[in-house]
Amino acid sequence: MSKNKIYIIAEIGINHNGSLEIAKQLIDIAHVAGCNAVKFQKRNPDICVPEHQKSIMRDTPWGKMTYLEYKYKVEFAKNQYNEIDQYCKQKGITWSASPWDLDSLNFLNEYNLPFIKIPSALLNDLELISESAKTAKKLILSTGMSTIEEVDQAVDTVKSANNKCPFALLHCNSSYPAPNEDLNLQCIKTLQNRYKCEVGYSGHEFGLTTSIASLCMGATIIERHITLDRTMWGTDQMCSVEPQGLIKLVRGIKELNLALGDGIKRVTETEIPIKNKLRKE
Repeated sequence: MSKNKIYIIAEIGINHNGSLEIAKQLIDIAHVAGCNAVKFQKRNPDICVPEHQKSIMRDTPWGKMTYLEYKYKVEFAKNQYNEIDQYCKQKGITWSASPWDLDSLNFLNEYNLPFIKIPSALLNDLELISESAKTAKKLILSTGMSTIEEVDQAVDTVKSANNKCPFALLHCNSSYPAPNEDLNLQCIKTLQNRYKCEVGYSGHEFGLTTSIASLCMGATIIERHITLDRTMWGTDQMCSVEPQGLIKLVRGIKELNLALGDGIKRVTETEIPIKNKLRKE
């Protein structure tokens, strides 16, 4: 029976809190669970942090520091990404990242990444989308907190920049955590019908069931944030999936994908001996 190929992305983001050791542990977990890729976030804080926020003092696990200093604290440098690149190759899992500015896009282009991810927050950054499309790498765009007109504009920008650039959209609700009543999984079909492209789901909800169920709507890419422990410091930790949850999530995705089948009504091979035994001639 035919079944879709499901691509599972474990979003590490900045849940590593600037620790390469934690990043490696999260890579290990994603690999063991059976994910296809891990994803990070890459920023140039000088560009991404608004001027009026740079000098604001903030309490952090490393003490009190300015917001700009904190953002640098959770950013990996070139030598650390080199180590991540090698570590993922050793483990047999791919990695990528979401660039939050053009400097970061250029940085990521130095690596052989399978895709570039545009986060929901930047779906209206048409320059970043255009330059990302020109790389000719697969582009994955999250559509959280966006109107359908904004999605139209992003898709048009991809096609205008490079009409041969493969792209996919992820339905998403950008609340952290996202309430189940706001997930609106039917939008996966809406995006498929409107844009005739691959569509997936990026989940920020507490549970696992809804992410697994997105397959029934036709999702072929599933992305969830992962963490070692939801109680760790950081804004994304609480809506992330812990190790045992990630293992259950991937298992559930694979089980449901296998069970969906192709929709053709037939007598299966396992039914034939039962049919021969119980049916009257």
